[in-house]
Amino acid sequence: MHHRNVGDLMTKAVVSVRRDTSFKDIAQKLTEHEITAVPVVDDDGRPVGVVSEADLLRKEAGQLDPSGLLPPPHPRPRPQDRARIEATTAEGLMSSPVVLARPEWSVVEAARVMERRNVKRLPVVDEAGRLVGVVSRADLLQLFLRRDHAIAEEITGDVLVRTLGMPLGAVTVTVTDGKVSLDGVVDRKSLIPVVTQLCRGVDGVVDVHARLGYKADDTARPAAARR
Repeated sequence: MHHRNVGDLMTKAVVSVRRDTSFKDIAQKLTEHEITAVPVVDDDGRPVGVVSEADLLRKEAGQLDPSGLLPPPHPRPRPQDRARIEATTAEGLMSSPVVLARPEWSVVEAARVMERRNVKRLPVVDEAGRLVGVVSRADLLQLFLRRDHAIAEEITGDVLVRTLGMPLGAVTVTVTDGKVSLDGVVDRKSLIPVVTQLCRGVDGVVDVHARLGYKADDTARPAAARR
């Protein structure tokens, strides 16, 4: 079975900025390319931070109200907050250090890092640490847009026949909206959890329901062992 990884799903045509890119230029890139954040890279193309729409809006929210109707946003801002409010380039606006990913990461690994670090996207770097792509939550969700018939074909051909050596037609595979139903008979009872687990690992599978019988119960202990 081939599992698509971060390198397969990431956006390779990455829009990035340098440390000295101005606030206005960053805002323009976000608008032109319809993106919500850009990596900040050094002279060697290595990510050093990320500037998002939230970072730009944080700066704007920290300004005084031109009409004079609103009170100051931060009567006594911390030095680091004041520095970001006054920043005019990517280096001062960016969030750093940046959380990175590698092309060979699995979707599960990338998703767990995003959840744990509470980020919506991960710059992807090669072995030298240079930016080669960006993977977002939306990119990872592409796996679940696979067509049901493609999932069924992979389970039947790759999992059941080629991996487990079952005869074609021994188990019927039905897939509806990514939910897999397995009906049929396997040789041994111990195969049922194996089949189920392998099916769960197929890209695009949301859930697996196995209604499988078996020819022999190889999980039961012999009578002598029970005594």
